[in-house]
Order: sequence, then C-alpha cells, then structure tokens
Amino acid sequence: MPAVDKLLLEEALQDSPQNEMCLATQQLSKQLLAYEKQNFALGKGDEEVISTLHYFSKVVDELNILHSELAKQLADTMVLPIIQFREKDLTEVSTLKDLFGLASNEHDLSMAKYSRLPKRRENEKLKTEVVKEVANARRKQHLSSLQYYCALNALQYRKRIAMMEPMLGYTQGQINFFKKGAEMFSKRMDSFLSSVSNMVQSIQGELDAEADAMRVSQQDLLSVNESVYTPDSDVTSPAINRNLIQKAGYLNLRNKTGLVTTTWDRLYFFTQGGNLMCQPRGAVAGGLIQDLDNCSVMAVDCEDRRYCFQITTPTGKSGITLQAESKKEYEEWICAINNISRQIYLTDNPEAVAIKLNQTALQAVTPITSFGKKHESLRPSQNVKNMEMESDKIIPKELSTKPDCTELIAPGTPIQFDMVLPATEFLDQNRGGRRTNPFGESEDSKNDEEDSLLQQMFVVRFLGSMAVQSDDTNEVIYEAMRQVLAARAIHNIFRTTESHLMVTTKSLRLIDPQTQVTRTTFELASVTQFAAHQDNKRLLGFVVRVTESLGEESMSANIFESNTEGEKICYAISLGKEIIEAQKDPEALAQLMMSMPLTNDGKFKLLNDQSEEDGAIPEERGEESEA
Repeated sequence: MPAVDKLLLEEALQDSPQNEMCLATQQLSKQLLAYEKQNFALGKGDEEVISTLHYFSKVVDELNILHSELAKQLADTMVLPIIQFREKDLTEVSTLKDLFGLASNEHDLSMAKYSRLPKRRENEKLKTEVVKEVANARRKQHLSSLQYYCALNALQYRKRIAMMEPMLGYTQGQINFFKKGAEMFSKRMDSFLSSVSNMVQSIQGELDAEADAMRVSQQDLLSVNESVYTPDSDVTSPAINRNLIQKAGYLNLRNKTGLVTTTWDRLYFFTQGGNLMCQPRGAVAGGLIQDLDNCSVMAVDCEDRRYCFQITTPTGKSGITLQAESKKEYEEWICAINNISRQIYLTDNPEAVAIKLNQTALQAVTPITSFGKKHESLRPSQNVKNMEMESDKIIPKELSTKPDCTELIAPGTPIQFDMVLPATEFLDQNRGGRRTNPFGESEDSKNDEEDSLLQQMFVVRFLGSMAVQSDDTNEVIYEAMRQVLAARAIHNIFRTTESHLMVTTKSLRLIDPQTQVTRTTFELASVTQFAAHQDNKRLLGFVVRVTESLGEESMSANIFESNTEGEKICYAISLGKEIIEAQKDPEALAQLMMSMPLTNDGKFKLLNDQSEEDGAIPEERGEESEA
C-alpha cells in the first residue's frame, strides 16, 4: 500500500504565516503532479483523475499569489478529508490485509495436516477432525478475503474522492474568498469545476452501487452448502472435465532434501501454452517448472499419499512429482497435461479438437493388455489367399470413393497394446524338456532365414493391434493408426516395447533385442496390406489375414513406430513379395536379381538404405522407449 506523505499545508495552517503558506502551496502543486507515480493496489480509472490533477496544478500556480487568510477554510474543506483518508481508509485496508495473511497461514497448516492423512490405515475420527478443521480454515480465509477484497474495491473510489473533494473545496474557497480571483478565474473555471463536481458525484454513485453489489455477492457466497469448503467431498463420482487445455490451482510439490528425506511444498501451479508454471506466494510472476510438450504423465504411489502423479520428460527421465487435493483435481490435472503434451493448444480451435479427440477415442476403443486375449492363435498359415494385385505390384486397387470408418473397423473394437506374454506364462511354457517358443514358432526358423534371398532388420516399437473388417484399401491402416494413437492418449499408455523386425521372403519376425528370442511371426504371404503414415513418416502398419481354428478367416491391423522411415520397411515388404512371385519363374527371378543390388552373400539389398544396410542390426537404444 503506498505511503501518503503529510502535506506541508497542514503545518502551515497551524501557524498561518504568509511565507509558509506560499511555500506550502508550491509544494502542493508538485505533489499533484506526482500523484500518477503512486502505486495503488488494483488501480483502475485513474487516467481522467491524473489529467484533472495536472490541470489543477496549473491553477494552483496561478492562484498562489492570491493566498492570504484561508487557514480555517482550508482546514475544514481540504486537510480534514485527507487526514481521514490517510488515518482511516488506508489503515483499514492494511489491517484487513494482515487478517487475510493470518487466515491464509492457518489454512496452509490445516491443508498440511490433511495432505499427511494416510490412505492405507485411515483413522475416521482423525480424518473427521482434520476435514472439519480444513473447512473452518477455508471459511475463515474466504470471509477475510471477501472483506479485504471489498475494502480494496472501495479504496479505488475513496482514493479518488480523497484527492478530488479537497481540491474542489480548495479551489472554490480561493475563488470565493478573493474577489479579484473570482474576476480572473470564474468565467473559465466555472465549467471545469462543474465537471469535476459531477465527476466526484458519479464516482460516489459507483462506490455506492459497488458496495451494494458486493454485499449481495458476499451473502450469496456465504450461504452456499458446506460441501463447497470440504476437500474431496464427492469421491465416488466427481464431475471431471477431460477436455481441458489449461489448468490452474494449488498442488503439493515433492522435493528431495537428502538421500532418503523429502518435503512437500504447497504451491500455486498454472499452465501457459506448453509450459507448466509455478508461482510462490508473494511472487509477482510465475516461473517455468516443466516443458510439457511430448511429455508423459502417470499416476504413482508416493510415500503413502493420495492423488499423486508424475510428469516424465520425452527422453524418459523422471520429472517432478505432484499431489492434488481431491480426485477431481487429480484426474483433471492428468487429462490437462496429457492434452497439452499432444500440442492441441497449437491448433486453431483447441477446445473443439480436445473434445472431438476424447469423445472419439472413448466411443471407439476399449483397451486390453494381453496379446493372447483377442485371438487364440495369431500365427498365420501358408494356405491363406493373397489378395488380387494389379500389374504384379503390391499396391492394392484404389476405390472410387473413400469408405466409411465403420465399414473398415467395427465401432467398439478392442485394441491390444502389448505383444509380450506375461512372465509367468512364459515360464510355464518353458518348464522342463525341450524349450518351446511361447508363440508356437519352430526352431527351424533360423534355417529358413539362411535360405531366404532377403534379410532386412529394422528397429520398431509395437503400438497396438485391432481386428478390421476389410483389407481392400490403405484407409483401413490409416483408421487403425488414428484409433490406436487416440486410445493410447485417452488411457495414458505411453510406454512401448522395442523389437527388431526381420523382413525375409517368407515372414516378418519380431525379435527381442536382448535375448534374440522371436516374439511373434507373420508369414509374408498373409500380409495383404501395408502402408506408412502420410504425415508421420515413422508410423507404419500392415494387415494380416489369418485362418482361425474353425476355418473362418479374420483380419487384424498391426501398427508400429520405426526408427527409420516407414516407407523403407514397406519397400522391403514389397520387395519380398516380388521375390516370392519371381521365384515361381526362374527367368523372372534371374532378371530381378540382375536389376537389384546384392550383398556379398548373394542376398538382396535395399536401395537408398544407409542406416540399416545389408541387414545389419542397428544400435540398440534399450527395450523400453517412449511412443
């Protein structure tokens, strides 16, 4: 709150010497010009007041030679209102500010007790006492903040009246007291003083209307249900907004103070674009805490505290750990950070994009986590028919019109996100006797690879797989990509398993980079469609047609992310299919081998392949990576 200096005019009026009166009047003119430098809280509407005071400063300079015996009149009409403003209004605001600070500290202490409540062994009596204490502290803080807010709003009007009203009495007293002054200034000052008087009355009217409105608002706010002040009042079914692209509120931040000791600080957090900001109490502005672009967020168990979540950087490094005060805040913070990490805020209409993406994903997907739940056996058969191709190419026939997504993938089709069997199942299948591959692959696959004319290795990450209804167009792969990525975002599934994809003329094999165990195999003849994403070149997918145990055929789309361009993998698959067709005719095979570059061991080599040339295994980046 700015300090209001004591006017020299007050001291001059006590002694009433002419010289001191003249000096005080000159000081008054300077103080009028310095009014615009005062920093009042929540200052607004001061532009017109400042310009008026500047004009008053010129008038004071002109009237300075006419001042003589105005001590009593000025003391009643000018000095008294200023003293009241300084000693009453400003003191009241300062007192209310201190009360609000005390209530805030009391609320922080009660929230600290509430945040330390254990979730495993809850003491209902202790919890009831702490919750009641939090509610009382919030009510007290709310009441003190309302009173402080009302006083600040009233100050915006009183500060203007405190400067305008004394100057009005001062100027009118000068003109009325001195006949010469009235003759000099009355004609040009009458309209100005009339407008100033109207301005003061208008501000007073606004103050009265604001005070009445604030009294009504205060009564309405204080008459709300007690559950408003109770933290986490609706635990079972809170109304959660999953389409947020910005969020603000108080969270507990976990800080390490030693090797095994930690502290939790309650701070105010808010999002700004793609950044998470934090503003400590008393700070003028917030500071950057975490860049949210392409990051991941997940729920964590931390020190037996409820509603904790952790933000992980795009490189997989663990970031900050935060705690929300309720389930609603906990869910909304995770959804908001998730939406921001997908850079929805950069679109023209981010709210609509978030709503559409979340609604589509919730309606279209239901996640499953086991690779064996969707099909009893995913191993393709050599007897599956290949689809018709034009001009001996792998590119499928284009449809005249783009099919509807429901024709390609049935609504509500489940999505699987994991291609690896659980460890217990793997051990059960490998106990005793001859070692058996968990996906039914024979150990002769390595011999088959040695006889293959094509061997290309690529680093890929499995994103998801789902059943499809058609394999006549590439649109089924693009639609599967969209639904898999949307499902991963909705269900906060960000981690993927890295594999080596071996492309040969007989099959596509996914190999564990650590153990070199084949995770699954797709026969190349059963791959009926394959394509890379049109915008994200690292995304690719292929459709596999398999025969079930009852003789029925089923189709599934498998979506991957690669370290290289997906077009290279598609080209390798296409080349493998060309070699299969050429092997039926020895002359066509010889012509194909003459037109393609070969490796030293007589195998086909991909063109324009620098990173993974000659089937070399690329450098491993670790089994777990970010999608």
